[in-house]
Amino acid sequence: MPESSTHRLAAVQMEPRLGKIDDNLGTILKLTGEAAGSGAQIVVFPECALSGYGFSSREEGLAHAVPLDGPELARLAETCRNHHCHVILGLLEKAGERLYNACALVGPGGVVGSYRKIHLPYLGVDMFVDPGDRPFAVHDAAGARVGMHICYDGGFPESSRVLTLLGADLLALPTNWPTHSECAAEHMIPTRAMENVAYFAAVNRVGEESGFRFIGRSSIVDPAGRVLAKAGPDEECILHAEIDVALARKKKLVRVPGRHEIDRIADRRPAFYGPLLDPSIKPGR
Repeated sequence: MPESSTHRLAAVQMEPRLGKIDDNLGTILKLTGEAAGSGAQIVVFPECALSGYGFSSREEGLAHAVPLDGPELARLAETCRNHHCHVILGLLEKAGERLYNACALVGPGGVVGSYRKIHLPYLGVDMFVDPGDRPFAVHDAAGARVGMHICYDGGFPESSRVLTLLGADLLALPTNWPTHSECAAEHMIPTRAMENVAYFAAVNRVGEESGFRFIGRSSIVDPAGRVLAKAGPDEECILHAEIDVALARKKKLVRVPGRHEIDRIADRRPAFYGPLLDPSIKPGR
């Protein structure tokens, strides 16, 4: 029997507790079970869901970071085995003396892939982590091709476009959007989905931490930019949506045959994008 192109996706909007890894992990395992119990095959959690975000020093961040081969993700993999699902989880990754704002794709067999945040704002633990040192990559989750990036990365359209060029069906963005990020939540996510003809799951947290209030508004958006599911600004909840990867892989859009046909991937003109690769260009400085 051919593999289905349809997957059920869940986005978990939650309130992590700063520095409470055991408590957060227990909540993550429980909510993974709830999401999978409702049919989810892919479950996405917020940025730094395992640790919290608002640490005030590198030392604090390192004290609450975990290695990818540690017991925390091993327990998550066991939950994925029990529920036949994959999970994308935001965490602080400790790699020797290095500290990364990271996310991991975990499945029944363990860690499938990981990502280290490349674009770092001057905010929270991002003031102290090391910049991501690996290229963007796409990973398989039960037949869906998933591209991971984190929060501030979403404000750089090159991130989503590179993941799309690598074959992503689903652009996953674990995030910790505080106040002043409302435009990103409302407008950036549908735009990124539409311009890349890909599904997009932006998964934010709620609550207050270290003087910041987080705005929720997680969403799942289809390749046409239509919102399939959306959360409010305050509640902890699980969003669900059906995604069809065959739809995301059909990049040429034929609105009127022979008269209105567009392909935002094939119609690119990279020869004119040279300034994107010139780091010396700093307008307004």
